[in-house]
Amino acid sequence: MAENQRKIGEKYERRAGVYLAEQGYELLEYNFRCRMGEIDIIARDKGCLVFCEVKYRSGDGSGHPAEAVDFKKQKAISRCALYYLSSHGLTDLACRFDVVSFEGDTVTLYQNAFDYVEG
Repeated sequence: MAENQRKIGEKYERRAGVYLAEQGYELLEYNFRCRMGEIDIIARDKGCLVFCEVKYRSGDGSGHPAEAVDFKKQKAISRCALYYLSSHGLTDLACRFDVVSFEGDTVTLYQNAFDYVEG
């Protein structure tokens, strides 16, 4: 089951990447992992570094996909983003956190979905 979920996740991450590229984003990296966690997509948008989380739901029984990016998830993404910035010498670069959600066939981009979470 977990392996199947991972394959589904990868499929939606690639679809999100195509969607972001269509919106003018420059894709830099998929699935950046460090000991702090993982970021699904890292991209540039108009000079801003974007850390993007991808969420999907096949139906509405589990709530809206963007709701799954709760405070705990935001904190993990923030810590991972800080590690990415510092390890790449980019600490003075403007950045933001976006969420791409898939609900059935509907894709929604939430720019500036949340602020950096300390901790």
